[in-house]
Amino acid sequence: MTRLLASGLAVLLAAPLFAQPKLPPGLVVEEQPQDPKATKIVLIAGSSVLKPGEHEYIAGCGTLADLLKQTPGVAPVLAVDWPKKPETFAGAKAVVFFTDGGDKHEALKGQRLAEVQKLADSGAGLVFFHQTIDVPNDLGDRMRGWSGGAWEKGYSQRAHWIATFETFPDHPICRGVDPFKIDDGWLNQLRFSKGMKGVTPLLRTANPKGGKDGDAAIVSWAFDRPAEGSAKAGRAFSFSGCHLHSSLAQEGYRRFLVNGILWSAGMEIPSKGAPVALSEAELNKYLLAAKKR
Repeated sequence: MTRLLASGLAVLLAAPLFAQPKLPPGLVVEEQPQDPKATKIVLIAGSSVLKPGEHEYIAGCGTLADLLKQTPGVAPVLAVDWPKKPETFAGAKAVVFFTDGGDKHEALKGQRLAEVQKLADSGAGLVFFHQTIDVPNDLGDRMRGWSGGAWEKGYSQRAHWIATFETFPDHPICRGVDPFKIDDGWLNQLRFSKGMKGVTPLLRTANPKGGKDGDAAIVSWAFDRPAEGSAKAGRAFSFSGCHLHSSLAQEGYRRFLVNGILWSAGMEIPSKGAPVALSEAELNKYLLAAKKR
């Protein structure tokens, strides 16, 4: 019995502290840029999947990483759930969060809030997709300080509907963005920074079942984060859609997301927008069967 217990303990001690979830073929995590001058962009993908094609965080980040590589000098680095290597955040010009939100938000665990604050204070761009703008209410001001807006329990709304976007404001993120129509799970009626300071609305859509217009209909925005004390100024881009992976089939939609990431990283967006070529095979190559949350 003693030998069996010792053997079992040895196996536990030998096991990795963080089990790496199964990855689609062709995806490599936390591979650091070879060029020290490259614009490093870290994409954090949650490992859970709601249903096939829904909340496909790994597939979404994998596809976005491939799209980002089409812009010369950009080096995307993929991390699952949270970086395991301390050097992954080092030198990042922007960090993309695409995970579960609310109490399951990856940034809420351990000392991660402090890590995100350190990134913000360094001037790194922050990108929040879908549920990642949803944090517990006592962290709402923290999220607004990072992104300019937050989903607030008891005030904000969420629902699914089809939205068409045909006109866009004069902002670098919207350069070259063609009209697109998507069926999405929207987080709306958000709580923004006081006086909308630093917030530039980019997309609005109201719930067709009695939803409010105006600022309550904002589902995507840019945020110019001010310098405060020792913290540097920075940028943030948020989009509360991204529920369906299939939406990336639309060129205007994926250019909007890629432009937003690049803008957050401090890059100049071309007049025709970032290159975002994508075939059907490339769109679907990272999809995995759903696993329980």
